[in-house]
Amino acid sequence: MSGSRAEAEEKVGSRQRLQVNEYKENQNIAYVSLRPVQTTVLGKTAKVYLVPFSLSSYKPDQLKHSKSLLDKNSNNEVACKKCKKAEIKKTCRRILTPKMEATSSKAESSLQKSSLDVHAESNKWQYKSTSDTVILSADTESSQDGDSDEGTTPGMDDFSGLSPYEKKRLKNISENANFFASLQLSESAARLREMIKKRQPPESKRKKPKKKENETGCRRSMRLLKVNPSGVSLPATPTQPILVADENPLLPPGPLEMTSENRDDNSELFKGFLQTWAEVSKTRSKNTEKELSSIKSYKANLNGMIISEDTVYKVTKGPIFSMALHPSEIRTLVAAGARSGQVGLWDLTHQPKEDGVYIFQPHSQPVSCLYFSPANPAHLLSLSYDGTLRCGDFSRAVFEEVYRDERSSFSSFDFLAEDASTLIVGHWDGSMSLVDRRTPGTSCEKLINSSLSKIRTVHVHPVHRQYFITAGLRDIHIYDARFLNRSRIKPLISLTEHTKSIASAYFSPLTGNRVVTTCADCKLRIFDSSCISSKIPLLTTIRHNTITGRWLTRFQAVWDPKQEDCIIVGSMAHPRRVEIFHERGKWVHSFLGGECLSSVCSINAMHPTRYILAGGNSSGRIHVFMN
Repeated sequence: MSGSRAEAEEKVGSRQRLQVNEYKENQNIAYVSLRPVQTTVLGKTAKVYLVPFSLSSYKPDQLKHSKSLLDKNSNNEVACKKCKKAEIKKTCRRILTPKMEATSSKAESSLQKSSLDVHAESNKWQYKSTSDTVILSADTESSQDGDSDEGTTPGMDDFSGLSPYEKKRLKNISENANFFASLQLSESAARLREMIKKRQPPESKRKKPKKKENETGCRRSMRLLKVNPSGVSLPATPTQPILVADENPLLPPGPLEMTSENRDDNSELFKGFLQTWAEVSKTRSKNTEKELSSIKSYKANLNGMIISEDTVYKVTKGPIFSMALHPSEIRTLVAAGARSGQVGLWDLTHQPKEDGVYIFQPHSQPVSCLYFSPANPAHLLSLSYDGTLRCGDFSRAVFEEVYRDERSSFSSFDFLAEDASTLIVGHWDGSMSLVDRRTPGTSCEKLINSSLSKIRTVHVHPVHRQYFITAGLRDIHIYDARFLNRSRIKPLISLTEHTKSIASAYFSPLTGNRVVTTCADCKLRIFDSSCISSKIPLLTTIRHNTITGRWLTRFQAVWDPKQEDCIIVGSMAHPRRVEIFHERGKWVHSFLGGECLSSVCSINAMHPTRYILAGGNSSGRIHVFMN
């Protein structure tokens, strides 16, 4: 035994020093791997077997070789292995740290795999030369590395075969382990977990105190308990329905007195106003044939029309929906219908201008149409959304009721007869009514259902009065009053060129040979109605901005009664103006008022014989251009 041991030591002493490769420390793997990189042996080769192990799960009996190796080795080799195991066990206990204890199972599996590879390699070499195998012992390493650095840590002499860097590295690992152990992090974490478990979440709702059985409650009166003084409960009071007041209640049926809202009815000024209107209405213009003047003379007369502060005044409350000029050639009398249901009258010849304005309330909803009677100019007919058609008689100072239908809403009307005895009334639901003023009562003669869903305007042909035109949402129809039946009637002609909502449609005032329409597609269209047949051709399309928005009254292009080849329409251009176009599409004139005209005049009316233009805006103000 001693001889073989000495012979092994000589062989080991004759070989060169082992070079140990340095491996970087992996934070996730808590083990030390010592693997020889290159070994040079003189004579026979010495085999070194390194068994990988996990420091976290290390056990003294875990580090064992296979039976094949133990059987083939000699007794000397067994003794060397035992010494090596004891030294590794001592070193492992010294360098074991909490960080290494947390080694993942993934790292251990990789170590076990590498251990199997090392065993397989060792078995292969051992099979070839078993007798030449020598186990490297701690004594042999200490004899080779006797000249190591002076800074070697005490207790590291067992690994004298390691390089100085490895020794220093193991020393740092040991110091770090001791430092972290002194911090007692695991104990602190355990204490924190216990504190968190002990802490209870606060209650979300406050516990209501339990009422005692014998506790007396708050005193309440018998009125609140709904019992009489004797203690008997009172019967439940029946709930009465709440009546919601109508914003625009209908006025009572029948005639209404002309009571001015801005004047005293008993004043001499008001009586003089009514007398003036009655006297002016008696003078009628002579029925002379009207001839069209040339465009040059017409433009010259238009240029002489001006506006001043005396011809601008707020007549009604709210936007103006309709206007009419009295045909008198002596005085300038203007009538305006407002959205509030008011009808305002203004005598411009009276000074100061405030004294010439009178406001009446014959309707409860917007007044959409106003006409002076062609047979008696002292009569002013007004139509409203509230389903009433009234006639204001200035000679008797009363508003008579001509037609009433509370179930419907009226939009427009016109006179079928020249003596204003019969009328055609358009409804917002698309139906039409034929009214005869000579029949007693306030009902209609016929109620006709048209093919239109809505009717905005109704206008009668000035020459052939059996024809009338209606403007719907997208279509314009021409009907013959002689074939009106109670059932749904078909129109004679339908104009379907419009792409958006239509605002109005009117025949030319003298001959009725032209029809002008106003549409929301920013176009004014003029049709040739000289021959009413199955189709009416389109003559001219005029580009004009008709988008007034929500708060302004919609534009309605109307003909000039004196010059039926020219139309008048409001404008959205700046500065504010009222424009006149020829039927061929050419611009004729613009009424500019400067500071006197600072708003949009949506509704305009021209005097039938004089050069007087009245425009109403959406605040109830009237602007008058005159010579």
